Amino acid sequence: MKLRNKINLYTAFLFALLLLLINITVYYTFSNLILDSELTTAHKEMEQVSDNFGKSLGKVPDDSLLRSYVPINGMIQIVTEDNQNSPAFTSSGQQNLSKRKPVYYSSEVSKTAEYEGHQYTFESMPIILQDGRVANLQITKSMETATNILSILRLVLILVTLLAMIPVLISSRFLSNLITKPVTSIINTMTEIRKSGTFKTIKLEVNSKDELFQMGQTFNHMIELLETNFEKQEQFVSSASHELKTPLTVIESYASLLKRRGLTEPKLFTESIEAIHSEALRMKEMTEQLLMLARHHEQWNIELSKVNLNQLITQTVNAFKNAYNRDIKFSALNEAPLYFESDEKKLKQVLFIFLDNARKYSDKIISVELGESNDEIYINIIDRGIGIQASELPMVFDRFYRVDKARSRKQGGSGLGLSIAKEIADAIGIELQLESKVGIGTTATILLKKIRKNY
Repeated sequence: MKLRNKINLYTAFLFALLLLLINITVYYTFSNLILDSELTTAHKEMEQVSDNFGKSLGKVPDDSLLRSYVPINGMIQIVTEDNQNSPAFTSSGQQNLSKRKPVYYSSEVSKTAEYEGHQYTFESMPIILQDGRVANLQITKSMETATNILSILRLVLILVTLLAMIPVLISSRFLSNLITKPVTSIINTMTEIRKSGTFKTIKLEVNSKDELFQMGQTFNHMIELLETNFEKQEQFVSSASHELKTPLTVIESYASLLKRRGLTEPKLFTESIEAIHSEALRMKEMTEQLLMLARHHEQWNIELSKVNLNQLITQTVNAFKNAYNRDIKFSALNEAPLYFESDEKKLKQVLFIFLDNARKYSDKIISVELGESNDEIYINIIDRGIGIQASELPMVFDRFYRVDKARSRKQGGSGLGLSIAKEIADAIGIELQLESKVGIGTTATILLKKIRKNY
């Protein structure tokens, strides 16, 4: 069953049930009030008749006395204990009551009774006859008027219930359309996305800020994220394929040369082996970087420990100097060593990435600064190279993005270094910033927040 039909059915059913319970409560409350009122009235009339009857007993013949107190729509009678010669007088429309078998009661009785499908009030009160015997003065009175009123009330309540269901059905239909409209729109949009293969969003009513609007807003945001990730995935696959294709082409070319002329030309053989080895190492490095980028933060096996930043940077800079024979200047702006709780290996890897970028894009001295400012520790890696245009700065952390593609290709870069640095930074909770000017150089800043001192 569709959601719209469910809303219609459940709304109508619940409202009908609620209205039915209210009407039943009203009917039975009113019915009890009327019956109580009829009994109260009948009892008061009985007391009045009994008093007058007792005063007139013996002065007026019993038959004449009873006939004078006959109710308009009922019967009056005297019932003795032996039920012998019980005189009874009825109104013109209630002659059948005289056929009712009389019952003697030892005490006063006030109740409702049913006879031949009709409701009556029954009052019985003990009296003393002229000969000293105890008898019952009984008055039976029809409740036809009250019964008719209750029948009319029952009919009115039924009609009101049926008439009330009309606006209920209309309002439930309107309500179901209001609720299901965003859902239907989302379903239609998703169907179009599935059929066309293109991402689409739904139109939202700006004036509405309810949960349905939030649901539509969330759906649009999700679609935008999916579209962005899909585009990034396509770009990543395309770039990865392109990057892997180049070394594979080089390897294939040199392998073909070796196959044709490698045995006869030792120089070509050596050149080919070196090229194949170099490209294989490059492919291995790129594959490891891609696998690292594919990991989630929780799979990075973060090992936090107290890190002496002065010592860490000194070791990293010295290792880099020895490996690449570059002039790197390290200066600590604080006299006392700075400590930070982090993953030492991964922090060192981020430093290596920025130093390697500075080496590739600058032939001049590289500066590394360590300092502390406003509850933050910062590490600046400064090069004096070609710099980066302001329009390209937001994209340098994208995978496979290279500012100087020709120079990167020459240096063997894959455009994954800064992406890996960003992933590691997010994993260990540090922040990366880049400032650059074309022709002047680039400053990469590693911000370590929430300093933990007094180790």
